[in-house]
Amino acid sequence: METTVDPLLLRRQINIKAVVTPLWKDDAQRQLQAQINQLDGQLQQLDGQLQQVVTELRKQKTELNSDAVETKIQEVQSQANGQKSELLQQKNVVLQQLNQVQQLEFEQEVDQGQMDNFFYVKKGDNLVQKMQVEILLRDGVIEDIRGTL
Repeated sequence: METTVDPLLLRRQINIKAVVTPLWKDDAQRQLQAQINQLDGQLQQLDGQLQQVVTELRKQKTELNSDAVETKIQEVQSQANGQKSELLQQKNVVLQQLNQVQQLEFEQEVDQGQMDNFFYVKKGDNLVQKMQVEILLRDGVIEDIRGTL
């Protein structure tokens, strides 16, 4: 008596690529510029908060030990500088990404990320081929599906 084996459902990561078009490039630049603007806003907010805290601490100088207040001000400034450094580092990464996007040529393919996908396999299937699938997008529309589904 022969047993039949049902197909097995597996999960894979599908690579998503996009064709660089004027629309794609404009959208990518707009998104990156929005991130830069957000980081600039966070930096300004941090500076404002720092000034406010320092002003409040200086008001307490007459009530408390002057040295203790100065130490506290230095601690707050050091903490703010650490946060500022992190934000500036993030901004630098986004600026580099923006520069890279500006240098991309039209019709070039770029990685957009990955997406989970479920697929069936059965005895005799080439698993390596089935795992190597990618989708190519042009302005958000699927232009090609590459690989063995």
